[in-house]
Amino acid sequence: MKLLIILMFFLLGNNVNSQIIHKVDYIHQADIKVYIVNNLHQADLAVYRVDYQHQIRGKNNGMWYFTNYKHQSDISVYFVNYIHQACVKIYFVNYKHQAGWRNKEKQHLLKN
Repeated sequence: MKLLIILMFFLLGNNVNSQIIHKVDYIHQADIKVYIVNNLHQADLAVYRVDYQHQIRGKNNGMWYFTNYKHQSDISVYFVNYIHQACVKIYFVNYKHQAGWRNKEKQHLLKN
């Protein structure tokens, strides 16, 4: 019985730990301000955009699922126009294995 409870806790915990992102239209609505850089070496976080929520593995790992609804999201982001306005600089990568933190000092900013 204890093993079953531990297993359920572990499985449910993994579902809660996804990185579901909601893009907001106004800066004051955002939990975090993000800037998209042109090169991977400039980024704090390499992001891989997934098509479905179930494709996200783990928490805060650079795999993002975008939702249209704030109540479904873990974090609301606003994409700023200038690099100096951003809390986190991201670069969108083409492959899942490229996703992840490049500047681990900023990792705490996207924990939910």
